[in-house]
Amino acid sequence: MTATRSSDRLPDGREIYYYGEAPILADPSDGPSAGHWTPDRSELRWDPLMEEWVIVAPHRRRRAAATGALCPLCPTRGDDLTEIPAARYDVAVFENRFPALSGPWTADFAPVGPLPRSAAAAGRCEVISYSSEHDVTPALLPAARLVTVIEALADRTAELGAMPGVQYVFCFENHGAEVGATVSHAHGQVYAYPFVPPRIARMRDAARHSAARGAGCLFCEVQRQEAAGSRVVERGDHWTAFVPYAARWPYEIHLYPRRHLPDLAALTPAERAELAQLYGSVLRRLAGLPGGPLPYMALWIQAPVTEDREVFHLHLQIFTDRAGTGGPKRLAAGELGAGVFVSEVDPERAAEELRAVRTSAGLE
Repeated sequence: MTATRSSDRLPDGREIYYYGEAPILADPSDGPSAGHWTPDRSELRWDPLMEEWVIVAPHRRRRAAATGALCPLCPTRGDDLTEIPAARYDVAVFENRFPALSGPWTADFAPVGPLPRSAAAAGRCEVISYSSEHDVTPALLPAARLVTVIEALADRTAELGAMPGVQYVFCFENHGAEVGATVSHAHGQVYAYPFVPPRIARMRDAARHSAARGAGCLFCEVQRQEAAGSRVVERGDHWTAFVPYAARWPYEIHLYPRRHLPDLAALTPAERAELAQLYGSVLRRLAGLPGGPLPYMALWIQAPVTEDREVFHLHLQIFTDRAGTGGPKRLAAGELGAGVFVSEVDPERAAEELRAVRTSAGLE
């Protein structure tokens, strides 16, 4: 990791980490609250029909009201106490004050015993702020800062994955109030789950089946096919960005590394640098579409912590539910009820439109 890392504790006891060009010296007396922080407990409830866990966390409804008029991710200045007690910073990561996962670890999360089944929602939730500047968007961050973001996510992936009981580390970004972001400051989140989430488990099972057939890595094969097709948006020496063949969303872009590797922590410096460039470029393409800038979600799909790491393949999925000026895609009964997506945008056409967008750093 080329970025420096320094750590501290907030006044209520939560951990905070700073990543950047130089160590950050914060005043530990500054912060949003006094006393020791004790998170509200969430609960895991087992859905036997879907065979998956549901997190019940009603306390999270308070998080929007808790931000008030002051942005919690801006630096603390004077009497304006935020979540980050530093006058400036490059990238900051801290424990979420309203975590979905926070319960004590238990030995076994296997769904055994009579119905209904439940467990403490063990895990950890962190917030990563990409900049101390409030008005900068992720699309307009310089590549050097995006490298620092990626290095911070890689460091959190390795550290959280080493904690006892963690089965999956999920890094993601919600950008825009339309897709659930409660603050507009550029940021993402990191969840450490005590189980492999169901969507990841389905990818894992598909990868297992491919390996069992002797077909090799399923993700590598997808990357090879897409790299030679008409849906490529951008390509570099180490990464390929493309609209997937079976895209579910109006604009959906996947970024795959050419090399087979399990997670962000396994990236080389050259791979991280090129990823930062393509990541920023893809975000600027979304911002430059008609009706943009468009809200989006970015999902870092990594290998599970303790199993099937050899068959998994790191990649990034970015998508928006907006079809340009045509308004949002609303999930209907067939999609929510039956789980079968209906795509109303031709993936080849979407790739063509994305390729045509100007991606200069000055894009507004």
